[in-house]
Amino acid sequence: MRLQRTTTAVLLAVGSLLSGSLTAATAAATASAAPSATSFRQHTADKGFWTAERMRHATPLDLDLSRSGAKALKELKGLKTPAPGARRSVVSPTAIPQPGGPWTGGGAVVKTTGRVFFTFEGRTASCSGSSVTSQNGSTVLTAGHCVKYKGAWHTNWVFVPAYNDGQAPYGQWSATKTLATDQWAAREDINYDVGAAVVAPLNGKKLADTVGAQGVEFNGAYGRAMYAFGYPAAAPYDGKKLIYCSGTAGKDPLGMTKDHGLGCNMTGGSSGGPWFTSFNESAGTGLQASVNSFGYTFLPNRMFGPYFGNEAKALYDKAQTS
Repeated sequence: MRLQRTTTAVLLAVGSLLSGSLTAATAAATASAAPSATSFRQHTADKGFWTAERMRHATPLDLDLSRSGAKALKELKGLKTPAPGARRSVVSPTAIPQPGGPWTGGGAVVKTTGRVFFTFEGRTASCSGSSVTSQNGSTVLTAGHCVKYKGAWHTNWVFVPAYNDGQAPYGQWSATKTLATDQWAAREDINYDVGAAVVAPLNGKKLADTVGAQGVEFNGAYGRAMYAFGYPAAAPYDGKKLIYCSGTAGKDPLGMTKDHGLGCNMTGGSSGGPWFTSFNESAGTGLQASVNSFGYTFLPNRMFGPYFGNEAKALYDKAQTS
């Protein structure tokens, strides 16, 4: 999603950016899920809470980030971006770059990627996430604002792999704990917009044993080919399908963040969706090196994702051993 503030427009939450607001936590949930500095013990979402209709109507949640529009536009002079009309194109999965379109290549990514649903400030919202390899076999990576935003941890948090128009073919996986990088948890620093969740077993099986898991890479290089996936729910998308973008990632042209940037027209709700390097199109596998985080309102069709450095690795290590 694109982030926007009242006066000087700017960033929008993307990728599975929080797709919508969430319902307020109940008193019982609050009592049983006291937050710590970097993690939140979740009250398992009540069975039946996330109905097909409630998932379909979860809406994108925008991040509030700002920068002087005039100065930013001046800095953008000469920057090439995907044409505004380049949206929802349907091309072969082997076509790179791809500014945004349905993933038709199959493979493991179809099951390891899913939508994330939660409640926040009295509304239901959604993001995206990915099952990753871990010691506990139960770790999901997403964006930091998809677990905590405006100082509050989201509740009723579930991961729905291979989501399909209200259907959960591999079940709804409730979080027992949600976590964020120290920098996001403390001050919501956009450079470290990375979150994670540890989900409870379902029908006696762990997440990775049910849908598989993707590898993760930290401290990699900039300027490499990347594939980004997510479930954008804001127009022109509707959250029903797995969407992807691909191309060569570069650094934030404004120097405002340490993020990777990629030509991509995914919208709100895609926040938290995985970015892969070394991606094998036929197998649908790669090494996750970022997540959908935000986009500048004045720079259409470009998505940004945080650099997975030591801070993201510390979060990952904490989550996979929980």
